[in-house]
Amino acid sequence: MNLLETANRTMRRVLVAQGVRSEMHRVRGHEVHAYRLEGRGLGPPLLLVHGLGSSANAYSRTLKPLSLYFRRVWALDVPGNGFSPTPPSGPLPWREQLATVRAFLDDVVQEPVFLIGNSLGGAMSLYLAHETPQSVKALGLISPAGARLEPARFKSLVQSFEVNTRAEARAMTRRLFARPPLPLLLIPGQMQKLYENPTVRSLIREVQPEDAVSEAMLAGLGMPTLLIWGTREKLLPPEGLAYFKAHLPKHAEVHEVEGFGHMPQMENPKPLVRKVIDFARTKGLAG
Repeated sequence: MNLLETANRTMRRVLVAQGVRSEMHRVRGHEVHAYRLEGRGLGPPLLLVHGLGSSANAYSRTLKPLSLYFRRVWALDVPGNGFSPTPPSGPLPWREQLATVRAFLDDVVQEPVFLIGNSLGGAMSLYLAHETPQSVKALGLISPAGARLEPARFKSLVQSFEVNTRAEARAMTRRLFARPPLPLLLIPGQMQKLYENPTVRSLIREVQPEDAVSEAMLAGLGMPTLLIWGTREKLLPPEGLAYFKAHLPKHAEVHEVEGFGHMPQMENPKPLVRKVIDFARTKGLAG
């Protein structure tokens, strides 16, 4: 077991000690891990979806504060990530990943949620909000992927996820954070293994420009929608933000937040939680 695995297991033990349930569910024939925390608030359940190569642990510092305002908080490990194992048949195509998250909503959560996704989880959340709007009471997007880009820009973005050396692992870590944690920069070999996760590699090979979220999908979103994009975003290109701003419906709120990087749930959990709660209050979704 390497340092990252040890750290993730330690984080799970800490969360469980704080009252968070760590559960395994059988969804569409896949073993899926999720955290569940019963809340004290009146808002709808929250479902938090992580990005490519990340895990539910990325939201560890947001679970307790969010639970004060919502009835329940879920954080899901998509199959092949975190504590959800890769299926015996191999990494799932992204459409099956999406179907698994949808089935988790239907079979486990069983009521409409405030759906929040980061990065690839943001793109998946957009698809879910478009395809099953009855399951999504509100939508939160944190540095979402999925914007339609020019071919050269799309190719460059996909290639940036190809991590084959320790130097490239360090470079990727720097792109993920506004201020990269020194401990992660000191273990590039282990970070390289993380970025070489078979599920990550499979999705990188599979994704195509036509998988982008279309203008019509964005314009058709009827639920309250919040998009958060950091001024220190270094992974996704600025054209992505421009695309979302141009095509999201007028009722959507777009917040460009000073100092946020690609994963504010890890670096800036308190101000991120405040943004979510303030938005929910204005929409009548939190007391």
